[in-house]
Amino acid sequence: MALSYDQIQKALTGNKTSPLPDDSLTRAAVALILRTVPSGMEILFIERAAHPEDPWSGNLGFPGGKVESGDGSERQTAERETCEEIGLDLEKAEYLGRIPDIIGAHLPVSISCFVYGLVRPAHLVLEDEVKSAFWFPLDQLQNPDRHLAATVNFDGREMTSPAIRILAPGQTVLWGITYRLVISFIEILAGSGLISPITISPE
Repeated sequence: MALSYDQIQKALTGNKTSPLPDDSLTRAAVALILRTVPSGMEILFIERAAHPEDPWSGNLGFPGGKVESGDGSERQTAERETCEEIGLDLEKAEYLGRIPDIIGAHLPVSISCFVYGLVRPAHLVLEDEVKSAFWFPLDQLQNPDRHLAATVNFDGREMTSPAIRILAPGQTVLWGITYRLVISFIEILAGSGLISPITISPE
């Protein structure tokens, strides 16, 4: 039985997303965007363009960015940034819910993640900060063979991190904040019985 937006919305209902207490954290928000195709459900990822002043330069992630003073909420931030970065108006998508907020492991930032389902085909227009955007099957994110311990670079530092290989071998892997959000999303769906849980055994 195919996974539906209604099922995901019900699974996300009731998540605790109270504001994080540390006012010193920079607030940011991102959008996890889904679409349904004949083969199943897919998630939209972006590859950030290389930039010397961006600590996430070249990384894979979700569209989003810092909360600005004019934003009425973190959700509005996610929607504004998505429109600015990839030209996608999320007001025309179905809002499905929110993943529990997380705190960055390497920078003092809190991240809110909002989940949307597209109801019609989308034409993406990428801004300069985004190198590429692509869809990836949800079921392949559950594939244990794609999970590994990868050597990654962050802000000039090399480290080993849990990751998912979603591009060709030798290319950028999914790790860090977006990896944690993806794992949280999968765990929520698995906890609701919508998908099978995965056992991750990094290489």
